Parts: sequence; C-alpha cells; structure tokens
Amino acid sequence: MIDLNKAQIQSRLDLTTAAKAVRSAYIASAQGQVQAPPVTYLGFDAAQGDCHVKSGYIAGSPSFVIKIATGFYRNPDKGLPSSNGMNLVFSAETGETLAVLRDEGWLTDIRTGIGGALATIALAQSGFSQVLLVGAGLQSSYQARCLQHLTPDRELSFVIWARDPNKAQQAAKELRDEGLSVTVAEDLEGACRRAGVIVTTTPSQSALILNDWIAPGTHITAVGADCPGKQELDPKLVARAEVKVCDLASQSLDHGEFQSLHSTNALNFDEVVPLGDILAGTQSGRTRETDITIVDLTGLAAQDAAISMAVLGQTSL
Repeated sequence: MIDLNKAQIQSRLDLTTAAKAVRSAYIASAQGQVQAPPVTYLGFDAAQGDCHVKSGYIAGSPSFVIKIATGFYRNPDKGLPSSNGMNLVFSAETGETLAVLRDEGWLTDIRTGIGGALATIALAQSGFSQVLLVGAGLQSSYQARCLQHLTPDRELSFVIWARDPNKAQQAAKELRDEGLSVTVAEDLEGACRRAGVIVTTTPSQSALILNDWIAPGTHITAVGADCPGKQELDPKLVARAEVKVCDLASQSLDHGEFQSLHSTNALNFDEVVPLGDILAGTQSGRTRETDITIVDLTGLAAQDAAISMAVLGQTSL
C-alpha cells in the first residue's frame, strides 16, 4: 500500500495531466459511466464548517476512490487552512487498499480549481482576458492559478473582491508573487458591472451578486454553493441566464447554486446541461456573444477518482 503525505502528493502531480484526467471524468459522468452514490454531508454551524464524503468509480478504471473533505471557514483566523481531508484508493479488482493520500484537502482544492477553469474556458466568450474573483480564500487562488495554467496563450488579468479587504489584498499579493496579474476591487457591484467573466468561491448563504449588475454576454462559474443553504447568485439572475450548466444535475438542483430555483419548481432537470456534454461536444454551450452563461459546480466523486489516479500514474481509459 502507498501512503503519501501532502508534499509527496504535490511532487507527483502534473497539473496538465490532472486537467486531462478531470476533463475525462466530467465526460464520463455525463455519459453515465460513473458510479457515485449520494454525497454524505455533515454540517457544523457553530464552527462554520462542513464535511463531505464522496465515493466514485469510473468504468474501466483500475481503482475506485472514497474522499473525505472538510471545510472550516473560520480556520484562517486561527492560522489554519480552511480545507482538510484525505482520499482513499482501492483496487476495483480485489478491493484491497492501494493508497492513502493524506492530501489535507489539497487534491479537492486543485481538482475544484481545474474544474472551474475547464468550465470557464468552455463557456466564457472566446479570447477573454479579464476575470473577477469573488472571495479571497484558498479556492479563489486555485481558480486563478488553474485558469492561467490552462490558458497559456495569453496573460489573464484578475480582480479580487472579498468582504474583508485585508484578505483580498493578501490574496492578491500572494498571486502577484507567483507572477499573476492581480488587482483588488473595493466595490462588488462596480466590479460585476465591468466583468465579462466572474468566478465565485465563497461560503455565502445569501445572494452576493444581483441580477441588475450583470450585463449580457457575462459568464459566471459558481463554485461556492456545495451544500444546502449556500447561495452566491440572485435567483433572478440564474433564471435570466440563457445557458445553465452543472456538473451533476441531481447535486446542483439539490444543494448547489441552482437549489433555490429548483425548490420553487422554477428550474427543472431538463433545463440544465451537464458540463461533460459540452466538453465532449455533444451539446452546445454559448451560442451567442450576448448569452449569459452560468456553470454551477458542486464537485464530483469522479473528479476525486480521476485526480487520485493521476497521482498514482493510473488512467480510467
């Protein structure tokens, strides 16, 4: 059995290879080639934390994965990371434990960053170069890093907004130190009105971005809402969007950004498009420059399986 800590995992994982694996996982999910039972969710309101347990198997893979991930959003105030957890890898032929990946939540963070980047590239207007990041936590930074890595043909300009201006400044400095172009916005409304691409990464439980702030042609990748009660976007904005995309409809409509509309029967399963179908080219995404496109990402067990296999040098195909 392989037992790897976070540093060892990071040294093994190639981001380009991981992106290909995650892309394939989205496509496999959309094509019904993934076994993924419902997510187990635990909430810790007093600590502003949550825990997700996901398990997944991609057909034809040598292994399956059980992932435990926690997010405790007050941890940075205590000098601790907000994410933690591990991935457990088992043989799909014998059931034996193949690997314990003690990633401390890093694999979840990086596969989420990759997923957001793939979605943004697939749905935003072609040639986009400016991106508004809403939130200044770890995931905001991963979205920026992954999006820049997957668009090597141009230098992106990022703008960060956060409720806490100090955190926004700190996140911007860290990304600038890595060579990215980053500024800070003080006014969310103004930043949204100017943005062509918006990526939201907060644990908000009420809408941060209002319908009236968003111009035609804007793309939004919504990452933060991944459990009951979370919400980052105005339901009127979601309803207005011409293109609504999800990673998995059963999750998105139940506990993702689209839950608020679905709970009032204002959004149904046949009105959302799986991201995997768009990546595979079997369904269209943006068809007009004026389309408002929204991708709601709740996180797939298939992503966890794919990136875990990438660490171990395995593939699903």
